[in-house]
Amino acid sequence: MRTVSLLVICSMVSLASFSQIEDSLMIRKIADEILINSKAYDNLRHLTKKIGGRLAGSQGMVKAEKWGYQIMQESGADKAWLQECIVPHWVRGGKDEASFKGSTMKKLDVIALGNSMGSGPKGVSGEVIEVRSFDDLEAKKDLVKGKVVFYNYKFNPTFVRTFQAYGDANKYRGQGASMAAKYGAVAAMVRSMSHSADNNPHTGAMRYDSLYPKIPAVAIGLRDADWLSETLAKGKGTIQMKTNGKFLPDTIGHNVIGELKGTEFPDEIITIGGHLDSWDNCEGAHDDGAGCVQTIEVMRALKAVGYKPKRTIRFVLFANEENGLRGGNKYADEAKAKNEKHIFAIESDAGGFTPRSLGFTVSEEQFKKILMWKELIAPYGCSEFTKGGGGADIGPLNRALSTPTGSLNPDSQRYFDVHHARSDVFEAVNKRELELGAVNMAALIYLIDKYGL
Repeated sequence: MRTVSLLVICSMVSLASFSQIEDSLMIRKIADEILINSKAYDNLRHLTKKIGGRLAGSQGMVKAEKWGYQIMQESGADKAWLQECIVPHWVRGGKDEASFKGSTMKKLDVIALGNSMGSGPKGVSGEVIEVRSFDDLEAKKDLVKGKVVFYNYKFNPTFVRTFQAYGDANKYRGQGASMAAKYGAVAAMVRSMSHSADNNPHTGAMRYDSLYPKIPAVAIGLRDADWLSETLAKGKGTIQMKTNGKFLPDTIGHNVIGELKGTEFPDEIITIGGHLDSWDNCEGAHDDGAGCVQTIEVMRALKAVGYKPKRTIRFVLFANEENGLRGGNKYADEAKAKNEKHIFAIESDAGGFTPRSLGFTVSEEQFKKILMWKELIAPYGCSEFTKGGGGADIGPLNRALSTPTGSLNPDSQRYFDVHHARSDVFEAVNKRELELGAVNMAALIYLIDKYGL
């Protein structure tokens, strides 16, 4: 009896070892296909240089959607389609300008925050008052009326994971204008959400509180922010600001979806994606052109090596992540309405830098299973598997259907140098790093498809 049990155990160990070798060989095959024959970098060049900025509602958005649909078909999708959604249409409307006048005069490098309302053709002006936090604003509230509030809140340099610094600081971009307007400010100026060494201002979405006036709001480059702070320490001055932002009527946008149909469990769906829209002041190479072309590359590579998935894999280029999240919400709403079974979703929306880790929002049991795959993926970059992962576009899927989610987490140290800034261009992306990100996602998708969660 003991001999039989030993034989069974040895057999199980042998099967597990064989499976691991088989998986390692398949992942190596997929990785080689990407590292040798990848189309991701060329696709990114076309998206950024031929199409460029693609904010929701713009002509760039329309061109990008047409390109995405075509490239899905060319990359081997069994089926490709456009999923319609209604998107906002904010336009910058012209050049954003600001200048300081005090003991000295200086033109400041600024850019209007996304979704902000313009100053009007005459612009606005007022004495500038610097605040370091919302608590500081509250302490100075009696001094704010008629002034331009300058939020000089710095990225916390002690956060090694730079997304923590972003999460800490971006409340001033999102809520700063309305908080200033509450006390009578005529405009708001926010230190850019970055710890870069240059002076490029970084835009991004803000939102107005309906209780207060909609005052114009801009971001200022870091060097100019430091200069302004130092100058105000010596004396008072005024800001003259002119912006032109406005909303046009909502319009039609689309999620671009490609699909490889499952051969054994076609009703079980795995989603991989990035967002196709970008801000209008840049090419959107890292945010999130990289995620889009990585998504397409995973599909192309799986098809190229002859892989036939057990489960249905969807490759999604989401619409309107930057200033509305209408694409992610539409995808989740339709999935719920159709009672679809989504077993996992992963997003790449942290730039095309060197892959470092994979994050997961899954159950404890699922995480234990995923951890068993780490040594298969680690040689390609993602040597750390962490709890907590997802993305803005797949968040609605998690909330609507409790879908487990994940994220590709590249090295983050350079991401906020270019995030939402004019420096987010094709030239800022490294071909090798971009491709390795696709390799790591492809490996994970393969394992989840084969074994489920």
